[in-house]
Amino acid sequence: MSRTIQVTVDCHDPERLARFWAEALGYIIPGPPGVRLGADDDPLVAWKEFIAGLGIELGPENMRAAIEDPEQVGPRVFFQTVPEPKTVKNRVHLDVRAAPGLDGDERMDALEAECTRLTGLGGTRLRRVDPDPPLEHGFIVMADPEGNEFCLD
Repeated sequence: MSRTIQVTVDCHDPERLARFWAEALGYIIPGPPGVRLGADDDPLVAWKEFIAGLGIELGPENMRAAIEDPEQVGPRVFFQTVPEPKTVKNRVHLDVRAAPGLDGDERMDALEAECTRLTGLGGTRLRRVDPDPPLEHGFIVMADPEGNEFCLD
């Protein structure tokens, strides 16, 4: 039997990373259970109000956030606060499929456009690897706002 997974990211600012990755992946930030959100309501504000309404006081060290695929195909991504900083390269990273089915210049142009969009959201471009057929189709290495590496593929 197969199992679903949740990807968990240790970080310093779960809200910032949730917003970045929701935009990067086309995911949503779900609201609290039983709370109906309007189109302009911020789900992270709704969560804070929901938790406060339960009488729970959360400090910055206890903050968490999550994003979900609105089509319920991709894994849920959970962001949790940890005290220690990131110190080395990720051993596991995400490949964001930003140019499926494209090759050559068309592929790289699509990856560059997505890189520009994500840089505007707080991501950082690290390097580009150009196509080298038949094994390499090209990709761009980036980092999210807290320095976690990922690839536009």
